[in-house]
Amino acid sequence: MDGLSPLPPSLTEAEILGVHHWTDRLFSFTCTREPSLRFDSGQFLMLGLRVGGKPLLRAYSIASAAWEEQLEFFSIKMPDGPLTSRLQSIRPGERIILGRKPTGTLLAGNLLPGRRLYLLSTGTGLAPFLSLVKDPAVLERFETVVVTHGCRHEGDFAYRDWLSRGILEDEFLGEFTQGRLRYLPHATRDDTRVRGRITDLIRDGGLAAHLGLPDLSPAEDRVMICGSEAMLADLKAMLEMRGFTEGSNAVPGHYVVEKAFAER
Repeated sequence: MDGLSPLPPSLTEAEILGVHHWTDRLFSFTCTREPSLRFDSGQFLMLGLRVGGKPLLRAYSIASAAWEEQLEFFSIKMPDGPLTSRLQSIRPGERIILGRKPTGTLLAGNLLPGRRLYLLSTGTGLAPFLSLVKDPAVLERFETVVVTHGCRHEGDFAYRDWLSRGILEDEFLGEFTQGRLRYLPHATRDDTRVRGRITDLIRDGGLAAHLGLPDLSPAEDRVMICGSEAMLADLKAMLEMRGFTEGSNAVPGHYVVEKAFAER
């Protein structure tokens, strides 16, 4: 025995399989997945470590697809963060704690039928959308799926190569993403091809212009949002001014947001 107190039935342990440090502020990792775990694309789990002998947990969106045999997560590094200051040092072979009950609002079933799906993210809010774009059932519901990723600096565009090329060339997913998936990274501080906050890009027509698509409209467009609290609030207000209604697990709508966002 290792002397650690047993976890409650709602929690389990998983072994770290791999860790990738994108920058000095961003990293991702994979871990084992219990065969009994079932989740839908876009959901999150409680995740953490033992600190002082007790589980310290935060909500983390699952970046892996529901059909993959391992779990993947995307995280920020915060030197003073109670969890991420420790989690950023994990290595393969070490163990983390996972909740057994996935949940969340970023579900395709929470949206009304539409032609285009916009997945609007900032920072590590990209994570649930990595899962959603690997789900053929989600992709086939829409003519076009747009992933936007807003960051301060160009170097923060984690997964850029995969989203711009890898997923399109994937032996299995390419069939569903070719001609359907659009990826638009945009920075707020670096002089990248697309620059500015997502709210400004929507307001001034830049988003539509860069994509060659019509302006956002509740008649044809559906939106999922995951990012900072300020970004969520601004986009919610902007969408509702345009006639969009928020969806939920009970009543589908034109857009949904994820409020359980790990920033610490």
